[in-house]
Amino acid sequence: MKNLFIFMKPYKKQIILGPIFKLLEAIFELLIPTIMVLITDKGIKSGDTIYIFKVGGLMAFMAILGVSASFTCQYFASIAAQGFGTRLRNGLFEKIQSFSFYEIDEFGTASLINRITNDINQLQLALAMFIRLAIRVPFLCTGGVIMAMFLDLKLSSIMLLSLPLFLFALYLIMSKSTPLYGLVQKKLDKLALVLRENLTGIRVIRAFGMETYEKKRFDNSNEDLLNTAISVGKIVNVMNPVTNLIMNASLIAILWFGAIRVNNGALTQGKIIAYINYTTLVLSALIIVANLVIIFTKAGASLKRVNEVLMTESTMKDITNYKEVKSENAPIIEFDNVSFMYKGAGDYSLQDISFKIKKGQTIGIIGSTGAGKTSIINLIPRFYDAVKGKVIIKGLDVKKYKKEELRNMIGVVQQKPVLFTGTIKDNIRWGLENASEEQIEKAAKIAQAHKFIESMKEGYDTVIFHGGVNFSGGQKQRLTIARALVKNPEILILDDCSSALDFATDLELRKALKNNTKDMTVIMVTQRITTIKNADMIIVLNDGKIEGVGTNDELMESCVVYKEIYNSQLQKEDEDEKEDVI
Repeated sequence: MKNLFIFMKPYKKQIILGPIFKLLEAIFELLIPTIMVLITDKGIKSGDTIYIFKVGGLMAFMAILGVSASFTCQYFASIAAQGFGTRLRNGLFEKIQSFSFYEIDEFGTASLINRITNDINQLQLALAMFIRLAIRVPFLCTGGVIMAMFLDLKLSSIMLLSLPLFLFALYLIMSKSTPLYGLVQKKLDKLALVLRENLTGIRVIRAFGMETYEKKRFDNSNEDLLNTAISVGKIVNVMNPVTNLIMNASLIAILWFGAIRVNNGALTQGKIIAYINYTTLVLSALIIVANLVIIFTKAGASLKRVNEVLMTESTMKDITNYKEVKSENAPIIEFDNVSFMYKGAGDYSLQDISFKIKKGQTIGIIGSTGAGKTSIINLIPRFYDAVKGKVIIKGLDVKKYKKEELRNMIGVVQQKPVLFTGTIKDNIRWGLENASEEQIEKAAKIAQAHKFIESMKEGYDTVIFHGGVNFSGGQKQRLTIARALVKNPEILILDDCSSALDFATDLELRKALKNNTKDMTVIMVTQRITTIKNADMIIVLNDGKIEGVGTNDELMESCVVYKEIYNSQLQKEDEDEKEDVI
């Protein structure tokens, strides 16, 4: 809860003044029934019209003041709740951005989206209700009971007997419903995950004709959420009938015994009307309490989920005070007995990986699917940390770099090309915010994207739709390569990012990279032998271990795994392939 106070702090004035104005409204509301006693017992009984109008005018004035106070409170509540929600969303988003891939994997994308949207909406609503009702309702209940006791102490015993019944019913409902609200949120996360997978993978689903299966999977998840929500709903929906039953039974008893006391002369007609108003006021306030309990119970589950994110510290923190310095003479990249395991996995994805890469070298990494190729390159920019051993850049452990400094040295092109809504120019500038037109065009030419960009009507100002749906797979890959190249990084990592390119385009890309990245260290992860055949060094992976390191010729002599891959891919290809490309 302490974390949330930070986000509420700018709205202290609204959070304090809002309940005060609501309290004023409650005071006026409590006084009106007593004034009605005067109208009934003095004005109407004696037929004094002037007195009725005077007291009625006072009631109208008090009602206007009450409404004005209520509107002011609503205004403050809106500012505080919406402002708090906005600040909390920004804070939560910033926190998520600081997470390593470990934390992202642990929470899950769908769950984080729900926490930053649905859960924060619940907390906003709870804050608004707190400002509007947290003081008003207890004051109305306490004040109503006291005012009713002043009118008739004996008759108040009915109200005092009904309150424990009401609170007991409230306790039973809360104890049953509270645990289920957290479960509903988890089921909502699961449904969001299924929906997200279906929307992002719709092409694959249709390609394999799995619509029926996925519809069934969504229906099952939706049904699971529905059943849990209905279970909560059944419990919560008992609240209004039970509270109304208690309230109406109390009113019937008050009318019955009140009529007897009026007949006996112990109570006036005006007082019995006022007494019924106070009873209705108190019991209505308790019904509001019941609804508030539902809101705060939901908010409690959401608070726990939001706090989980806010309280989670990233496993990767910047170390600002270190004495070691980078060495330009050391290998630009060194893996020293590195082992790595994904969180929750039973086996190591990488085991005892050791190699050195010199500045300006072109390195190929090859191996079968699941061999650990992507795991290796994820350790270089420190997307994950090694479980054992060290990853060293320029003689310095990556853990001793500031993350911003480390990642500014590295350009990464992921396996799956990701583009963002905006123009082509905007997307390429992700690599270098202040890149000039010439730098953008040069990067696009190296990435073999310039020709197809120029062929478009708007050129570099062509708008990219959500996820790049208006571009082919090969076009998206070339744009992401241009985005990495424009920053002119010291280390360029290409993670199987030319898989959608035809062989001719792939060949041109490799030529351009060789001719324009002389001082750049290039690491190419691929399953194509042709892509890395002429690399300075090739690392062969198999089941998370290094099977061989060397040039193409050396590996053909010494590495069985490499030879098998080579023969399976190139045994029928023309031997006259140009030797001056990589």
